[in-house]
Amino acid sequence: MDKFDTIERVFSNGELETLCRIFGDTYSGLAGSEIGHFLAVSQIDDIDSGMTKWKRLFNAFAKKQNNVKTGKCILNFIKHVLEPSRYIGRNEEFKDIIMHVNKILVFRGLEYQDDGRFHRVKEMDRLSEIELKTQRLKEKLMSRNVHPFILEYCNAELLQENYFHAVLEACKSISSKIRTVTGLKSDGAALIDEAFGGSNPLMKINLFDTESKISEQKGFVNLAKGLFGTFRNPTAHSAKIEWEMTEEDALDLFVLASYVIRRIDRIK
Repeated sequence: MDKFDTIERVFSNGELETLCRIFGDTYSGLAGSEIGHFLAVSQIDDIDSGMTKWKRLFNAFAKKQNNVKTGKCILNFIKHVLEPSRYIGRNEEFKDIIMHVNKILVFRGLEYQDDGRFHRVKEMDRLSEIELKTQRLKEKLMSRNVHPFILEYCNAELLQENYFHAVLEACKSISSKIRTVTGLKSDGAALIDEAFGGSNPLMKINLFDTESKISEQKGFVNLAKGLFGTFRNPTAHSAKIEWEMTEEDALDLFVLASYVIRRIDRIK
């Protein structure tokens, strides 16, 4: 009998969400068909197969756990997914996913190791949901090698509101960087046009000496204006943003903002 069979407490919603996002990650998680397979072998009903991967897992986990009143069903799923034989030739990927999963299991006094078993460790105090959310977002951004400047806007205070605020503040800081370099006073799309537009731009992302490079400059202008246009509207200045942005959207927009910053950094 495995050591985890003595674990009776259920996982919190925040812990479940983090586990589901790990296993349902677009880049490193399970494929849709794999999710169906591992839910079946773990005897967990696949109740929302049409949902996005992490939500599909979350709904299945939550219903099963509520029915059986124990977290052992979740640990059983983890054990099946992390069977060492599945990761032959993928050692780094195996270590990476174990590391992320163990950040949640440690709150149960458990650790999954590469021998395919759970082991007892000293139980940690729980982090709050917002701290887990912040940690997860930063890890994913770092794995995508985003600009360090962006990570400053992934803090608990901003994410306490929602992802929208974090990305909005990062975009505002791009405007501030451009104004510092150019001395311009405008904002948003107007600032982008004044800084990067025209026949002799104040800020050139390349030598601007061929038709191809001029076209690249114009494309950059449109891209940056599109990024600002997502946020710089009347609601962006409201006291409370009602738009609920997903983590996936936030990741994509942070990466886009990171690209804009890197191009600015390379301007001589």
